[in-house]
Amino acid sequence: MFTTYILKSEKDGRFYIGSTGNISERIIRHNKGYSKYTKGKGPYKLIYKEDYNTLAEAKKREYYLKSLKSKVAIEKIVNRAAFV
Repeated sequence: MFTTYILKSEKDGRFYIGSTGNISERIIRHNKGYSKYTKGKGPYKLIYKEDYNTLAEAKKREYYLKSLKSKVAIEKIVNRAAFV
C-alpha cells in the first residue's frame, strides 16, 4: 500500500505534499527535520491522505496535486474529504 499525503505546518500553515510506502515513518522523519524541504518548518500534522496499490499511482497523484500550485485548491480538496 502506498500513500499520497498532505501535511500542514502547525508553525506557518504551509502545506507539504508527498508520497510514501510508510506514512507513519514518513511523518516522523518530516517532524525530525530529515527532509530538506520541511526542515525547520514543522511540526507537521497529517491532514489528508489517499491510498494506492502502486508507488507509480501515488506519485502520479502527488505530481498532480503539486501542479495545482494553489493553496486554495489544496484546501478545497482537503475540505471535501473530511479526513481530519
